[in-house]
Amino acid sequence: MKGQGSIPILRVGSTLLATVHVELYDTVAEAFQQDVLLAIERTGAVGLIVDISGLETVDSYVARVLADTGRMARLMGADTVLCGMRPEVAATLIRMGYAMEGVKTALNVDDGLARLGASTGPLGKGRPA
Repeated sequence: MKGQGSIPILRVGSTLLATVHVELYDTVAEAFQQDVLLAIERTGAVGLIVDISGLETVDSYVARVLADTGRMARLMGADTVLCGMRPEVAATLIRMGYAMEGVKTALNVDDGLARLGASTGPLGKGRPA
């Protein structure tokens, strides 16, 4: 599944997986957020994993977009896990005051899937009551 942005969004059971391998400039970040939210609506996904292992740096705007995307996904019923964060990106986020409330974190995609637990089953199953 690929929206108008340049970041593919794959479906793994009832979870969406977005792997960011390009720098998230403002317009790309906005398109990514829109694509993710539309994909959640279309698929009924209950989990979202955003792999940012390809990001070298994160500025305050991108940090806000990532945090907001996680919170928006949660409002739509999808738990979010941000994974693959480099140490320098984590340090930058904390220095900027972004604790990523409402967004779980994991070292890699496997750990992210484990953090979501039952949300990786077929669509319509595994959704918490």
